[in-house]
Amino acid sequence: MRRFGAVLLDMDGTLVDSDAAVERAWLAWAAEAAVPAERIIPIMHGNPAPTTIRVVRPGLDEAGVTRAAARQLELQYTDLDDVVATPGAARLLVALKELDLPWAVVTSADRRLAAARLGAAGIDPPVLVTVEDTPRGKPFPDPYLEAAARLGGGAGRLPRGRGLAARARRGPRGGRRRRRPARARRRRAPRRPGRPRRPPARRQKSSSNVTAPVTPTW
Repeated sequence: MRRFGAVLLDMDGTLVDSDAAVERAWLAWAAEAAVPAERIIPIMHGNPAPTTIRVVRPGLDEAGVTRAAARQLELQYTDLDDVVATPGAARLLVALKELDLPWAVVTSADRRLAAARLGAAGIDPPVLVTVEDTPRGKPFPDPYLEAAARLGGGAGRLPRGRGLAARARRGPRGGRRRRRPARARRRRAPRRPGRPRRPPARRQKSSSNVTAPVTPTW
């Protein structure tokens, strides 16, 4: 029996190979903004542009963040020369169609950038949720809940326990379980080499069970 009612897919790195374009755009923006490359490289993938900019330019006000994000996106809109579908993406989408499984793309990109990259990769999703569609973007579950609602299932139809519905309301760390600390095992002290092993002590019998010796009469 099928245990899920829909498939929600990321865009960059899942369906679309755009890593090189993302890196070029962020490094170009970092050079313009005097941000060291080593600060931007570890966080350039997977987050909306304003989120990343707030990390590397904490002194900017909201107006400055908005302008910087707009400039960073401008560097990405037309950089599509090597943007292609990832290996296996076409086969996956064919399999979803054969299984009659609804699917959606959920991305941190805005709609213009998502449409450009999906078009370059030859992918036309039935539902597309972008950073503009929810008050909170990834890693919060809001975009995934929005996609599930648009597909007609909502969070309630997703698998309990393993699915998003069981974790969605807890935020980005909702799915992590706390591990109990392992109990420390008592370790026996190693026996000294050359030292004979002591035989186990015999348990003495109770005096009530001891038979008195019989004195011979001869």
